[in-house]
Amino acid sequence: MTTNLKKIPATIVTGFLGSGKTTLLSNILRQAKGKRIAVIVNEFGELDIDADLLRNCPLDCDDDGQTPVSKNGIYELANGCICCTVEEEFLPVMQELVKRRDDIDHILIETSGLALPKPLVQAFNWPEIKQHCTVDAVITLIDGPAVAAGRFADNPELVQAQREADEGLNHDPSLLELLDDQLSAADLVIVSKNDLLNDDQKQNVASILKAKLSDSVKVVYLEQGDAPLDVLMGLDAKTEEHIKDVHNHHDKHHEHGAHHEHAHDHFDSFVLSTDTTIDMEVLTTRINVLVAQYNIYRIKGFVNTGKPMRQIIQVVGKRIDVYFDRPWEENEAKTQLVFIGKDLDQAKIEAFINS
Repeated sequence: MTTNLKKIPATIVTGFLGSGKTTLLSNILRQAKGKRIAVIVNEFGELDIDADLLRNCPLDCDDDGQTPVSKNGIYELANGCICCTVEEEFLPVMQELVKRRDDIDHILIETSGLALPKPLVQAFNWPEIKQHCTVDAVITLIDGPAVAAGRFADNPELVQAQREADEGLNHDPSLLELLDDQLSAADLVIVSKNDLLNDDQKQNVASILKAKLSDSVKVVYLEQGDAPLDVLMGLDAKTEEHIKDVHNHHDKHHEHGAHHEHAHDHFDSFVLSTDTTIDMEVLTTRINVLVAQYNIYRIKGFVNTGKPMRQIIQVVGKRIDVYFDRPWEENEAKTQLVFIGKDLDQAKIEAFINS
C-alpha cells in the first residue's frame, strides 16, 4: 500500500493595514483556475468586510460551472491578532483543514496588520500540522509610498495605537520594529501602489529593502495587487524548516508559547447599516468631513447607490477608493460600512451620514 505524502502548501500574506493584502488575495482567487483554495482571514472589526469581499470575488468554478472553488472555504479569526492566538484560534482551523485535506489544493492566510509571521510559521512544525501541511511562502506587502516617506504604514497612527494598547508587550512598539519583523520571515516582498512612486521614491524603497533583506528574497513591485499566479504560488519555500534561524525584535513576546491578545477593545468599531439608497458623491464628501473631525483610522464596506452593481468603498487616512465589484444578489442591496477609530461618536456619525 502506498501513502500520499504530498503536503498542502500554505501561503501566508502579512503587511500593515492598507498595504493591499485583501486585494492581493482577491486577485489570487480570481486566477485560481479550478484550484480548491481554503482562506483564513484575520481582520479587526465588528463585521469582517474583507472576508465578505473575498467570498464574493468572481472566482473560477468547479466542473459544474456554478460552484465557486472556495465555497465554504472561508475561515474568519476575529478574536485577536492571529500571531497571539495561535493555539486558541489558528490550530483548531488547521486541524479542520487537515481533516479536509483531500479536498484542498492550497491554503491562503491573510493576517491582521499587527501580526508577526514567525509564530504562525512555527505552528506549521506542530506534528498534527507538519505531517500534512507546509508553508509555500510568506509574502510581506509594504505600502510603497508610505515606506518611501518614512511612515512605513499608510496610517501609522492606527498601527502605533494598536501596539501601545497591548499591555503584554515589553518592548518599544515602533513601526520600524514591526516592519523589520514582518520582513524577517518573508520569502517574497511585494511593494504595493508602485504606480504612485516616482523614480527617486522607487530607488529609496529599493535601498531600504536591500538593507533589510537577504539576496535570496525576491522583491516584486505591483499595482492593484495584480501579479501572475506563478509569481505568488508554487515557491515551495518550506519556511517552517528554517524559521528557527530568523531572529526578530519580538521573540521574547512569543517564546515558550506565551501569547497575549492585542487589546482591540481600546478602539471603537461599529457598523453603519441602512437600506436607504446613497449618493456616492455625497457620501464621499461627508466622509471627508468626518475624517477631518474624528480620529477615524479605517472605513470599509458596501454601498447601495441604487444601481444593479454593488459599490465598494475603502477609506484609509484621507485616501478613498471606490469601485464596483459585482451585481447585487436578490434582496441583498444594503449599505454596510465598518468604521474603525478612537473616540468615535457613533450616533453623531450615523446621523451625519444619513442626513
